[in-house]
Amino acid sequence: MGLTIHRNSPTARTDTHTGTRDSSGGSSIQNETIKAALEPIIDEESLEKLHWINDKDPEVLNYDPKVHSGIVNLQRINDIQRINKFFEGLNDHLPIGSYNVICLETKNQRKRRLLNRYPRIVSYPWYLGDFLVKRVLPKCQSTKRAYFWLTKGRNRVISLTEAMGRLVSCGFEIIDYRRVDGLTYIISRKRGAPVYDMSPTYGPLVKLTRIGYKQNRIAVYKIRTMHPYAEYIQEFLYERHSTDNGDKIINDFRITSWGKWFRKLWIDELPMLYNYLKQELKIVGVRPLSAHKFSTYPEDLQKKRTETKPGLVPPFYADLPETVEEFHASEEKYLNAYQKKPIRTDIRYFFKALYNIFIKGARSK
Repeated sequence: MGLTIHRNSPTARTDTHTGTRDSSGGSSIQNETIKAALEPIIDEESLEKLHWINDKDPEVLNYDPKVHSGIVNLQRINDIQRINKFFEGLNDHLPIGSYNVICLETKNQRKRRLLNRYPRIVSYPWYLGDFLVKRVLPKCQSTKRAYFWLTKGRNRVISLTEAMGRLVSCGFEIIDYRRVDGLTYIISRKRGAPVYDMSPTYGPLVKLTRIGYKQNRIAVYKIRTMHPYAEYIQEFLYERHSTDNGDKIINDFRITSWGKWFRKLWIDELPMLYNYLKQELKIVGVRPLSAHKFSTYPEDLQKKRTETKPGLVPPFYADLPETVEEFHASEEKYLNAYQKKPIRTDIRYFFKALYNIFIKGARSK
């Protein structure tokens, strides 16, 4: 999890005698506080060579790769209208390996700020209205253009997941993040060129690329349960948190509050019936996986998984494994049995899964 540092924290090295503004647009006290938060992440030499800015235009960086190790932008991305274009511009100017530190007020930080501003009888209706205007309108195609025309993209609501995902899609790898004085600073490095994703998972219905039968890529349809751009930080979260039982990532902050309920009730998977009608999935079978998740499986299990179609009801609900090893063993046991007696195996697993779901209360996390 990201560390939280306040300006009066003893962790922060600040000069209490100076409060002057520097070329970045922030005070020296503010910059020293942020620098203190970055110290455990960025080596001392690179930290001293960071180029501090406060700008929405990457074309005026005045960045010198011979002098600078990267940039720290004190301009909140909440106030940048075309965030991806801004990140892509930074990518053009920064050499491979350069640091890119950006800041934002995350959705959760904004929620806490608004709810603490007024008495509860006022703050909750105020927050609901703010969420609808600043979060929902810019996400809907019918209202998106009008929203940006009126607001110029200022003070929009952005989740931590979306900010990180946008960075990764624009060619940066996430290193870590820190919370300082009500803002979140995300530390990344340039890894390569942007992917220029013109259709990220943004709307209520998402289309996810998964590994199917004979390793063919299939587009699986689901109702959104995660913040936009969530797919781009799966690798970051997997390396940091791993999984609880080989299936779900631990402490996965990509999942929305309503998404947790959708998953418990399987509402999010209803559109996958379309994939069943297209004969890309069968009723019982292993889950269709993303390319990254698929790559974490043992090679022999990867091969077995692609010898049959994925399914809507996975063997997980029949065996209820609790560790990664048990999860892989459960899938392998099912696949071996299916190869010998496909119809009988699917019937047996289907009714066992129903029993565990409706009698034992097994649920997705």
